[in-house]
Amino acid sequence: MQKWRSGQVDLMAQSFPDGLSERNINGHSRASFLTLFILTALMIAGLIGLLGGHSAQTERAEGEVLLKVTAPPVLRNGMFFETIVEVQAKQPLGNLVIGVSAPLWREMTINTMIPAAAEEGYMNGFHRFAFGKVDRGDVFRFKIDGQINPTPTLLGGTSGVIAAFDDEKKLTAIPIEMKVLP
Repeated sequence: MQKWRSGQVDLMAQSFPDGLSERNINGHSRASFLTLFILTALMIAGLIGLLGGHSAQTERAEGEVLLKVTAPPVLRNGMFFETIVEVQAKQPLGNLVIGVSAPLWREMTINTMIPAAAEEGYMNGFHRFAFGKVDRGDVFRFKIDGQINPTPTLLGGTSGVIAAFDDEKKLTAIPIEMKVLP
């Protein structure tokens, strides 16, 4: 039931939806200095890259092959990312296998891998992707697109290893660390 005062509806007699009150209607909200400071600090941190968005870094390892991995060092939950793995053969390889250690891809979704592997499997703690013969001097390039699942379990980061194998023989490996922010 509504009460009339000077031709207006008495707001106190109305029921408001959850989370709203008379102060929302009367406009009693004021921006405080602290709120403005926090918003400004977050915007500056984002602009200078403290919240992710850095360009990818390339790590290299040499052994029986030259292995290069290009990946972003800082990611945010839910963010899509790209990893490029390049293997330059210093000798003929009978069956190039790229291995990604299981902890590196924990709580991640891998959307695309180009080219597709001839065989995929898991052995000795590595997701293994076999691509067949690579001649001496050839460069093989493997592109992986993924996404960090938006869960709190990866906050802080993840780490693992990306390795190159000739069938089951490990040729070289690179430790990979990715910092994960909310």
